[in-house]
Amino acid sequence: MSANYKRVLIKLSGEALMGDLDYGIDTNMLKRVATEITEVVNMGIEVALVIGGGNIFRGAGLVASGIDRVTGDHMGMLATVMNSLAMQDALEKQGMNCRVLSAIKINRMCEEYVQRRATRHLEKGRIVIFAAGIGNPFFTTDTAGCLRAVEVSADVVFKATKVDGVYDADPMKNPDAVRYESLTFDEVLDKNIQVMDATAIVLCRDNDLPLRIFNLNERGALPAAMKDITIGTTVNRGVIK
Repeated sequence: MSANYKRVLIKLSGEALMGDLDYGIDTNMLKRVATEITEVVNMGIEVALVIGGGNIFRGAGLVASGIDRVTGDHMGMLATVMNSLAMQDALEKQGMNCRVLSAIKINRMCEEYVQRRATRHLEKGRIVIFAAGIGNPFFTTDTAGCLRAVEVSADVVFKATKVDGVYDADPMKNPDAVRYESLTFDEVLDKNIQVMDATAIVLCRDNDLPLRIFNLNERGALPAAMKDITIGTTVNRGVIK
């Protein structure tokens, strides 16, 4: 089977990089993810990434402890830059060309995000990592990932999780939970299914940008999902009657 996509955006949580650790970055996990991303690129697919920062700082948790919301979110943005630089290093060790583009100016470490620049990097076959969210507080990295995907005209957003799709209940707690093969954006919103935050879902719906939710912990799932639509759960507009 040939790849189904020309350009994809992969959304990773910061926690995905922790592996078996309680905090920070597991270099073995980092290498494994970089290897799978390299496989995707070698299929001829252009790849963009957005990585959260929850393995280092989580803005919501900081706010709960008494830190100002804006300050906490700014700290979270910096955590995403740290994760992005780590992933860039891991990908370069795989022989990949990679650029980190930040929504906040950190010119000594990475490039500033410019939509045309990002698109050009992708066209040249470089992996692009979007860091620092959208550069504003009160927006999640899920929303940032969907926004950047729309801006660079990605075919789909792949969201990496710890389970193999979206279920009608928590499969970790309920063995009878049923996995959805597909959902519409409106079903996700109406049923309050926790796929992404509502802002991200609406952004995808309004721009007809499909989502794929898959299990990153299953080795090989990421490159396999590029060819096999049955891997994970697809969220899209559905059939318009």
